[in-house]
Amino acid sequence: MPQLNPNPWFAILIFSWLVFLAFLPPKMLAHTFPNEPTTQSTEKPKTEPWNWPWH
Repeated sequence: MPQLNPNPWFAILIFSWLVFLAFLPPKMLAHTFPNEPTTQSTEKPKTEPWNWPWH
């Protein structure tokens, strides 16, 4: 029963994972996003107190 022999299937599994780990992460990390986040200033905005009546 050849399907019970793990030697060729294990080698194929290891080789396919090596291919995935070698080629896919750099390709995925090379993508750029059109909306890059901008840095915000560290100053807190000045807030005004509310002068609404509380009744």
